Formats: sequence, structure tokens, C-alpha cells
Amino acid sequence: MEKVRAKKHLGQHFLTDESIAKQIADTLSFEAYDTILEIGPGMGVLTKYLLDKPTTTYVIEIDTESVEYLNAHYPKLHGKIISKDFLKYNINEVFEGKPFAIIGNFPYNISTQIVFRTLELRDQIPEFSGMFQKEVAERICSKKGSKVYGILSVLAQAFYDAEYLFTVNEDVFNPPPKVKSGVMRLRRKENFQLPCSEKLFFSVVKTGFQQRRKTLRNSLKSFNLSDNLKEDTIFDLRPEQLSVEQFIELTQKIEANAV
Repeated sequence: MEKVRAKKHLGQHFLTDESIAKQIADTLSFEAYDTILEIGPGMGVLTKYLLDKPTTTYVIEIDTESVEYLNAHYPKLHGKIISKDFLKYNINEVFEGKPFAIIGNFPYNISTQIVFRTLELRDQIPEFSGMFQKEVAERICSKKGSKVYGILSVLAQAFYDAEYLFTVNEDVFNPPPKVKSGVMRLRRKENFQLPCSEKLFFSVVKTGFQQRRKTLRNSLKSFNLSDNLKEDTIFDLRPEQLSVEQFIELTQKIEANAV
């Protein structure tokens, strides 16, 4: 079978550099799980290195042409190719609640949605590694005070330790994207249960950053805070000035004191 044609509507940019593919495969620790799920394998440039690892590798791919190519070229994948959309598919039809790691050269147009879906499945995903548009990878790993620190940074780092690993230039893809890429890794924290309402935490973070230039006293008005709580100095700050721990503390205060 000929090579797969990259499809713009799927955000496909096929990695052509073998050494970078190997580097990405080597970012996983292969601890606390014995199964990997690669999202968007395309023609398997990363897959071939994952298949050499001491784990079971599954791939999930929405592009039927890529699925045909993988079936033709990677006999080890037979029975382990999930021809579905990761964002919509109930992955436990295959994994049945077992832990697994996620890896991939992610399509840029859905990369942040992949992270949010991973957070929903965090009880099962101890490790996550892969390639994003550089600025998205930097945003996920950024710390308080950074201009790019935002909702995704706080939510990801509430449950995972985030690390930006290396930058990848445009010329190692076909077709080349218009921006640089970045490889980052999330490793789940030992204690990843929040000491506050998770639903409220997500709501506080998202609402706070929707008006990031305002102080939290103004941006969180919809939470119907008591006058006493509004006097707390934490409300003098803007959202990008709060660490993940401070957002948790803020959520606990709102939980305890809201009218």
C-alpha cells in the first residue's frame, strides 16, 4: 500500500524523523501500567518504537486510510487498532478500567481536548506524553505569573506533574506545520485526589480565567460570596498570580463560606 495522504481536516502532519519518534517513545517510564494507547498513529513512525517496549500497545485512529496502512505494515497491531474517535469513544470497552499510558503526535486541532479527556480518565492514566503545538505544550507546563498560564495549566497540574521536554522544528513533518512543536510529559501525582469539591474547583478555575485581567473579587462575583469572605486578601489577586495550591485553597474557602 502507498503512503497515507495527510488530511487537513484531521490536522495530520506526519512525523518523518525516526530519531525524534524514538525520543518520544522513550519519554514514557513504563511504570505502574502495562498497556499504552497511542492516539493518531498515522503511518506508525512512533508506533514501531512502542511495539519494541515491554508493554502492550494499542492505537486509536479515526482515519480509515491510516488504519488500512497500519494493518498492512504492523502485524503486531492486529486486534489492537481501535478505529474510533478518542474524544467520543468509551475506551473502557477495550481497557475495562485497567491503567494505561497515553502517547502520541497529537493532531493540533484537538490537542487541548485530548488533555481534558485525559483529566476525565485520570484515575486510569498514570502517565501521558506527546507532541503538541509548541505554545500549547508550554501553556500546559507553565507556572503562575506566566502570560500563558491559564485554565489548562492549573487543571493539568492539579493532578499531574507537567514537564516540557524538547522542541521539534517544522521541517521534520510532512506536510510541515506553520509552527514549532513541543514534546511534554504528565506524570500523575502520588496523591491526585483534591481536598475540595472537584466540580467547584474546575468551575472556580474556569470562571477566574475567563476575565483574567480582573481581580478574583470581580471575576468570581457569580459565586455569591459572603461579604466576610470577599475581604480575604486572596481576592485582591488576578488568576495568573495563583499557584495550583492557592486555587485549591481558594476553592476550599468558597466551599466553606459561600452564602
